[in-house]
Formats: sequence, C-alpha cells, structure tokens
Amino acid sequence: MIFVDKKKIAEIVRPEIPYFSEKELEAMIEIPPADFDYTYALPVFRLAKHERKAPKLIAKELLEKLDKPSYLEDIKAEGPYLNFKVKPIITLRNIFEIKEDYGKIRDKLREREIKTERIVIEYPSPNTNKPLHLGHVRNMLIGSSTTKLLKYKGHKVFQVNLNNDRGIHICKSMLAYQKFGDEEKPDKKPDHFVGDFYVKYNELEDKNADIINKAKELLQKWEEKNPKVRALWRKMNKWAIEGFQETYEKFSISFNKQYFESDYYWKGKEIVLNGLKNGVFTKTEDGAIQAPLEEKYGLPDKILLRSDGTSIYITQDIYLAYLKKEDFDYDASIYVVGNEQDLYFKQLFAVLDMLGFKEHKYHLSYGMIYLPEGKMKSREGKVVDADDLVKEMNNIAYKEVNRRYPNLSEEEKTKRSEIIGMAALRFFILKISPKSDFVFDPDESISFEGETGPYVQYVYARIQSIIEKSKVEISQDIDPNQFKHEKELALIKQLNYFPEIVDEAAQNYDIHLIPQYLLNLCQTFNSFYSSCPVIQEKKELERARLLLIRCVQIVIRIGLNLIGIETLKEM
Repeated sequence: MIFVDKKKIAEIVRPEIPYFSEKELEAMIEIPPADFDYTYALPVFRLAKHERKAPKLIAKELLEKLDKPSYLEDIKAEGPYLNFKVKPIITLRNIFEIKEDYGKIRDKLREREIKTERIVIEYPSPNTNKPLHLGHVRNMLIGSSTTKLLKYKGHKVFQVNLNNDRGIHICKSMLAYQKFGDEEKPDKKPDHFVGDFYVKYNELEDKNADIINKAKELLQKWEEKNPKVRALWRKMNKWAIEGFQETYEKFSISFNKQYFESDYYWKGKEIVLNGLKNGVFTKTEDGAIQAPLEEKYGLPDKILLRSDGTSIYITQDIYLAYLKKEDFDYDASIYVVGNEQDLYFKQLFAVLDMLGFKEHKYHLSYGMIYLPEGKMKSREGKVVDADDLVKEMNNIAYKEVNRRYPNLSEEEKTKRSEIIGMAALRFFILKISPKSDFVFDPDESISFEGETGPYVQYVYARIQSIIEKSKVEISQDIDPNQFKHEKELALIKQLNYFPEIVDEAAQNYDIHLIPQYLLNLCQTFNSFYSSCPVIQEKKELERARLLLIRCVQIVIRIGLNLIGIETLKEM
C-alpha cells in the first residue's frame, strides 16, 4: 500500500532540489484548480533564485531529471509548474482496503512519525443560573467534534467541564427564587426552571437598580457559609446541573471529569502569594497583586488578587491549570471559549508562563452566533435554549420526512427526523470557521439542497440506492483504464486529498475543514453523476464506477462521523 500526498511528492523532487528541505518543499506544493486533472503542482518560482534561470526552463529541466515512480500516472512541466498525477486506482484501492481508517492512512504508513498525545479539552463551562443556549451549542459542537477528530487520530483525549457555580450571577437567581419561588420544585426541565428566576431577577433590577445590593448581601452570606444560603445554593445548582446533563446526552457528550468553581476558587491564592513572595508579581498602590505583563508580553497588566485579598476569575484558572495537569498529566490543554475572552486567555497563559508553567496551552476561540432577528440576551430571556433548538430542528425535519415518505411508520419517521435534525444543526454550525461570526437560520439548515448536513446525508443515501439497484458485486479488482472521463478523475482527485484535510484539521484544531471538504466532495460527486451513469451495459465500466462511488460513500461516512452525524441509507 502506498499513499501519495504533498510529502510524497516532496520526497520525489528533493534529490534534485537540495537547497530546500523536504518540509519546505512540501509547503511549496499546491493543489491545482478543480478543472485541472493533475493531483499536485510544484511552482518553481522560488527555485529561480538558486538556479538563475527562467522558471519555465527550470520546470522543464527538472522533468528531464526525474524518474517517474510507479504510483504516478504522469509528470508534466507546464509553464513555471511541475505537475504530478496520481494513478486513480491507487486512491480507490487505499480507501476500499482500509475503509474507516482511510483518513489516517498517513499515520498507518509512517508509524515512526506518529506522536500521540494526552490532550485535555475543556468545554462548555456554563454558569449554573440558566439553561444552555445557542451559544453553548456552538461551543459544545466545536468541543465534542474536535475531541472525535483527535481521538480518531490516535490521541488520548480527556473531556472536562468547568461549572461556574458561584458568584453574583448565581446569587441573582437565588434572590429571585427567595422572592417568588415559594419553595416550589421544578415543574419543567430543571435548568429552565432555574433560568426563569434569573430572568425574573433582571426584571426586578430594571424596576429597582438598588436590588443589586440584596444580591451582594446574599453573596456575602454565601462567602460566610451561611447554612440557609448554602442549602438554597446547593438545591438550585443541583437542578441546573441535572438539566445540563439531559442536554449533554442529546448531544452525545460525556465528561471524564467535571470541575466546580466553588470547590477551589480560593486555592489559586497561595500560588499568587508565592509569586509575589518570589518577585514574579507586584503590588499596586491600593494593595492588589498584579502580573506585570506590559514590558515582556505586550499585554495589559493583570490584577490577580484584589486589595481585600479576595480572588477573581483568573486566580482560580491559574490553580485549575495545575489541577488539570495533576489529574491528567496532559501534553496539551485546549480551552473552548468565545472570542470575547481572547485577551483574557493571552493574559492567563502569560501569567502561567511567568510562574514557570510551560505546558502547551491553546485557546480554541470562536465567534458569536446570531439569530436572524439579532443577538441573544440571557438577562431578558431572549435566547434560544439548546433544548428548544433541538426540538425545533427535529420538528422541521419531521415535516420534511413526512412529506417525502408519508407511508413510513411513526417510529421510523421520528427516528429519521431526529438523525436529520441533528445533522442539520451540527453541520450548519460546524461548516463555519470558528473564527467567524454568523447567523443561524434553522429553516435554511434543514434543506436537502445547498450547503447543509441533510444534503450530504442525501448524497450518501443516493449512492446506496445506486449500489442496491446495480446488484453487481463491488471489488477493487477492476480495469484501471476504465477511468477516462474528466468527471471521474476530478472525483478521484478529491478523494485523494481527504487524509491531508484530516491532518490539517487535527493539527490546527480547525474542525470546519471537514464539513467544507464534504461539501466539495458531494458537489463533485453530483457533477460526476450527472455526466457518468453508473448502471449501464458496459459492465467493466459499471464495476469501475461502483468501486468509485463506494469509495465516495466510505469517505462521506468517515467525515460525518468525525462531526457526530449519522448516515442514512434512505432519505
């Protein structure tokens, strides 16, 4: 078995270009435009500085020096480019032989280069005063899909969750419950029940701004461990967390460990005080302890302990970094948190660096998600709760399934609608680069056409239908010369790139590359399908095309699994 990628092409040309390393050459190699039937291209512009010749002449001379390996169909010089075409049958046999492992074929063939790591990924870190909402959905989908991807690549991944279960925001919900709850127990999903009181508090504050002082008094009593206040706090937190757990299950999320801010928020003080003692940190004029970040890191100085000695958020996060290291002995720690905290994480990582905590840390930052009607506001209750969104997506999917297949049993309609609804939700959110803000439109996301999850599922189901209709056994023992049509070759070329896409997504924690690749693959398949009938009188060609579409189906299934989407054999 052999897999041809940019690295393999770099190995071919390296002996003739000694002044660049293989890694440099690999970075120079490009993927040609879709309508060009070669798999890889090496632009030789940078070689001109060393060769002191015209790029067009360099490409031609390189071609004359190279021996064409058996796994390449052709090498061609065209202008300032040297182009390489991988034999189509090699790509198809690789996929057909190792199936679900195709996305990690580079690792399988280069075992000595594999470096598996222990990775902790922290998400979604909710506050326990309201239910999980659409913003949390993006967080959870990025976190859980990145976990799947890293596990697929062989890493040991630990999912952890930080529950922000103390502070003034929690006391606001508690205060409203004291005023309106009348010892009621939840009559709905418990986190929604708790969230209702957070909204009620903010309605009170809109009428009387001084009520914040009552919330502060409640926080003080909590700090003093007042038994009644602590009992109410434990009760409402329990309700919130029970509700969160139901939501996590809907998204197939489980955690190796859950941390609670209330258990350790004060434990970072000792680390900060030792840092002050050792001259790492300094005191401000009013007695607060700060990290001087401006000169060394180019960041604003950061307060670590207030002048009254109380801790703030970064105090606990300093301790949590050490605690996670102790719990999991990780090689890398990923924080999935929105981009409004970009500066904060730069400061946190700088502070940890000052303390000598050098372990690899990464803020997987993501942008805002909006509704068509605008930004969500938790304090006003103007949010889309995660549970309500899942229900809405399933309802929209059910209507579509019922329209297409009215004779299905209710059980089958419900099952399909749940799979399609979650596919629509996951794909629509994950196809967007985490760095970008975007508007989520439930109706647009559920479409069986366009750039959606149901569209990709539909392509998979269409391929299944073709295969079942053909009844010809699929084998890799075909005549490779059957592949002549430009649409066939374009589709095979797309398949060849999948392992490199998987690697790039894993290396950069950039999950959106997977759904974007699937869209390109499915669009290329549909172009092929409209020009190249699979079932036909020429049985050798039919067998070749059946192998091709089975390979497309395998890659779609791998890609969808990586982002938590199930496939359907019929849609």
